[in-house]
Amino acid sequence: MAHFNQRRPQNVNGDFYVDTTCIDCDTCCWMTPEVFSRIGGQSAVHHQPTNQTERLSALQALLSCPTSSIGTVQTPKDIKSVQQTFPIFIDENVYHCGYHSEKSFGGTSYLVQLPEGNILVDSPRFTPSLVKRLEEMGGISYMFLSHKDNIAEHQKFAEHFHCQRILHIDDISTDRRNIEIQLTGSEPFPLRANLLIIPVPGHTKGHTVLLYKNKFIFTGDHLAWSEDLHHLAAFHDFCWYSWSEQIKSMRKLANYSFEWVLPSHGRRFHADAETMQQHMYRCLDFMGTFNAEAPATS
Repeated sequence: MAHFNQRRPQNVNGDFYVDTTCIDCDTCCWMTPEVFSRIGGQSAVHHQPTNQTERLSALQALLSCPTSSIGTVQTPKDIKSVQQTFPIFIDENVYHCGYHSEKSFGGTSYLVQLPEGNILVDSPRFTPSLVKRLEEMGGISYMFLSHKDNIAEHQKFAEHFHCQRILHIDDISTDRRNIEIQLTGSEPFPLRANLLIIPVPGHTKGHTVLLYKNKFIFTGDHLAWSEDLHHLAAFHDFCWYSWSEQIKSMRKLANYSFEWVLPSHGRRFHADAETMQQHMYRCLDFMGTFNAEAPATS
């Protein structure tokens, strides 16, 4: 939990604050930009909530913070009702799970709710209140893991829900050999109707993305909206395998149609398919400005 005696001086006075344990994962800033922003290399409260909508969003960010770095001076009496708002609706049958995990540096996890069985996209924290809500929404049939950085508490979810985990073999190490579905090769893998797994090596060797209904694409750490650049981007400084391979993967991905980019890190983005494709080409132009190959690591 956050500690008031570690409260950052950059916070404006009031009930909500961020303490010095913040790892600058950006979660609260994109979830509740009307309250939180990045100041001095970490998050801080720049505006105290002034209505119930802002308060709800701020408390959702508090619960989602991977390091419990957000606190309130007054104990929030409505916290249990806020827990019931997770997973948070995005569009159609797609939700943001919240409860980000420090084990994935605050990566975002999603839920796709389907009659034939729900899909958990990457791993949130295994938190009792979230687990109960997932049970109420139909449980988990598959757990799609985009790459090795985002597995967090996958083992606990697998044991509790008896779901089948999916991860590319190039990102599977000795301690992950029990993952049920191990993808191989570079060809797209149809999981179900309207669900396509696309290998996109680059950030890691075994990175994949999940395309749903040619509308939602869950991109892990491969692609996100950049607030600084104001366009879709990949992250050269956080490419652990091969930047040149990531460019090739991005070219392949530009051939697909989608309207939502839902990343693990970075900001989500929504636009019509034609606008999205224009942004993909802009992303490729941006990626080509880096001449140096990112260092490959195992």
